Amino acid sequence: LQLSRCRVRGRNRGALSGGSCPDAGGGAWGILWAVAEEVWCVRREDVFGEGPWWGLRPPPAGFLERIRERGFLMPRARVEEDASYQQVIPYAVFRHRDRYLLTRRLRASSERRLRHLYSLGVGGHVNPGDLGSDPIAAGLRREWEEEVSYAGRLGWRLLGLLKEESSPVGRVHLGVVFLAEGDSPEISIRETHKLAGELLTLEQMRIHYLQMESWSQLIYDHLATLAPPGPDRLG
Repeated sequence: LQLSRCRVRGRNRGALSGGSCPDAGGGAWGILWAVAEEVWCVRREDVFGEGPWWGLRPPPAGFLERIRERGFLMPRARVEEDASYQQVIPYAVFRHRDRYLLTRRLRASSERRLRHLYSLGVGGHVNPGDLGSDPIAAGLRREWEEEVSYAGRLGWRLLGLLKEESSPVGRVHLGVVFLAEGDSPEISIRETHKLAGELLTLEQMRIHYLQMESWSQLIYDHLATLAPPGPDRLG
C-alpha cells in the first residue's frame, strides 16, 4: 500500500466517533460542525452484495477498487443513523515486534461514546481533503499523523474489512483495517490530555479485553489466531 502524505488537517477523530469537533467544543459550535461535516460513504448494497457478514474478513476480489470507484461524500449528520449508507473508516493497528499500541480515551476526549474504552487502532472518517486517487490511503495517513508521533519506518499491509452491527454506531460504519509494522518502538500520543497509550503484547492486554471497543475486540480475536512475530523480528 502506497500512502501519500496528506497535509489537510481535518479534525475528525475516532474510528466510531460520535462527539462534536474536538477543536470546536460543545454547544452551538459543535452542532454547526457536525451538520457541516462531510464524510465518505458507500451504499450498503455495495458492502453486502454477497449477503450479510460480521467480523474481520479479507475483502472479496476487487472490493476495495469497487468502493473507491463508488464512494461519495454525504453530510455526516444525515448518515449517522441511516444504515443504508456505510461510512468508510480507514483503521491502523501498530505493531513493533510482538507488541501492539493499545490506547485508552480519557475524559477529555470528544468521542463521548468511547470515553474510557481501549482501542487497538487509530482511524477515522475520510473527509473531502482526502479525495484523490486513493481516499482510503490518504485518510489513513492523515488520521495516523494527527493521532501519533512516529519517526520510524512503517510497512503497511491490509488485515481486512471490519463490520459489526451490535450497536447503532456499528451499523453505519465499515472499517478497512491495516497492520502498520514499525522498525522502532518510539511512538507517542500527540494529545495526551485526550488519549493515553502503551505498547503491550496480546497476552499483556488480555486484562483489558472487556473494556475494549467492539471493533478492537474483533481485531484482538483475529490477531490472536495469527502466528506471533516473536520478540526479535518483525512479522
